[in-house]
Amino acid sequence: MKEDQQSFRGRRAVLRLAACVGAVAGVHVLTADPAGTPGPPAPGEPRPAAGPPKAAARLKPSAYRLRPMTAYAPPRLRPARPPVRSKPFLRMDEQGRTMVLTFDDGPDPHYTPDILKTLRRHGVRAMFFVCGEMAVDNQDLLREMIDDGHVIGNHSWDHPLMPKLSRSRIRSQLERTSDVVEKAVREAPRWYRAPYGAWNRASFEIGADLGMEPLGWTVDTLDWTEPGPSAIVRRVRAGAGEGVVVLSHDAGGNRSGTVSALRTYLPELLDQGYRLTVPHA
Repeated sequence: MKEDQQSFRGRRAVLRLAACVGAVAGVHVLTADPAGTPGPPAPGEPRPAAGPPKAAARLKPSAYRLRPMTAYAPPRLRPARPPVRSKPFLRMDEQGRTMVLTFDDGPDPHYTPDILKTLRRHGVRAMFFVCGEMAVDNQDLLREMIDDGHVIGNHSWDHPLMPKLSRSRIRSQLERTSDVVEKAVREAPRWYRAPYGAWNRASFEIGADLGMEPLGWTVDTLDWTEPGPSAIVRRVRAGAGEGVVVLSHDAGGNRSGTVSALRTYLPELLDQGYRLTVPHA
């Protein structure tokens, strides 16, 4: 038993070191506006659903309807043990017209394959921040992502508000998802994104302990509201720029608008000279 534990800790330490070295080499932090830990949703906005009841059988994936907390950033806190972050990476900082496309909440067998097909057609790599409850039944899509050169990130198990959880539950959310990904593609995620963009110190520390760096976003397409492809395309066009990280979703609702919009704005960005790539980590 001790040997297994030592092996597990050793593997996590190697992943943590690799994540830190790669992140420093490939991306730099540009801080967001300071703000406190996210509070309750504003009046009129939906509230997070209660956690799933305990049951022997696994429940169906939950619906993700709460608005991403784009207005919030982590509180200003004294950094914990280096190299733990106190803010997520928000953009790429590289030479040239570089952008990153990211997709959250999947993989979903109804929408993710079409997104992968469009990215493949244009030779573009992206990042997929997956939820464990979705990934566990769609490991073939995880392998397809890796085969196409995409990066898989950790987006928790079932999309809770991390600041509402204890440290042990945060660890369980992130660790279980990383384990599913590692089992499917033989490599654990090196990036993670807090559900709703709701970061707190515990999630930064635990994510770092699991060998992952935090990534936020620069442009929110608001595709979670299902506004239709034209609105999504307009938001990407308006927000395009050097180093931008675009937030979209490939699960959690009807994502046909996301799929359709990608087919329109992706070739446009390439024609404008943007290089759609992923962080080097």
